[in-house]
Amino acid sequence: MRTPLIAGNWKMFKTVRESVAFVTDLRARVSAVTGVTILVAPTFPALPAVAAALEGSGIGVAAQNLHWEREGAFTGEVSAPMLREAGAGWAIIGHSERRTLFGDTDDSVNRKVRSTLTATLTPIVCIGETWQEREANRTLEVLDRQIKAGLDGVTGTELAGSVLAYEPVWAIGTGRTATPAQAQQAHEHIRGRLTQWFGPDAAARCRILYGGSVKPDNAAALMSQPDIDGALVGGASLDTDSFVKIVERARR
Repeated sequence: MRTPLIAGNWKMFKTVRESVAFVTDLRARVSAVTGVTILVAPTFPALPAVAAALEGSGIGVAAQNLHWEREGAFTGEVSAPMLREAGAGWAIIGHSERRTLFGDTDDSVNRKVRSTLTATLTPIVCIGETWQEREANRTLEVLDRQIKAGLDGVTGTELAGSVLAYEPVWAIGTGRTATPAQAQQAHEHIRGRLTQWFGPDAAARCRILYGGSVKPDNAAALMSQPDIDGALVGGASLDTDSFVKIVERARR
């Protein structure tokens, strides 16, 4: 049985002070919750303070992005070892906003995945189709390409400890959400490809999250599906009440 994972991606919201106040409240409110892995992804400046505020709580801390090189002349970038030292244990890779706004490609996603694994960070690899691709019946083709290229060179053992996040681009920040049946169809296909390419054990252990306008009122229905192992939550993770409700509804 895979333990559900609820990850809050704060994007470019919350100052350091606001971030610490949020996780201090969150820590108290989920202290009795069991059977769910919880993590938050603050902005880079807030990472060390958030990690310190969550120390010993069991709540994980993720970075929202990283560069694949360990160090170098890459102004404005942050490497996996730097994130690890700052307190992150996880890293989101290939989010659709990174792909569409900042030029992330399947190749750069793969480089980042390899970098996180080398630094013993857990990658959360985002994949998903646009509305135009779905309308053209290319969803499964796009997912296959992103999985195969993004995870190229990853071993079955490495995959088993990693996380994928299916995020249909058309559902991110739009208020439009894939139905539980649509989401399950995509997740089932993803797990089938992981089984084919990495083996049944690795595929069975790898957690696959759903992301795309996840809210308290749709979380339970989405996460009741057999191949949906939690959620990568955007806007709803910025509000403590909403985020806690989603966490509570993830328990099986």
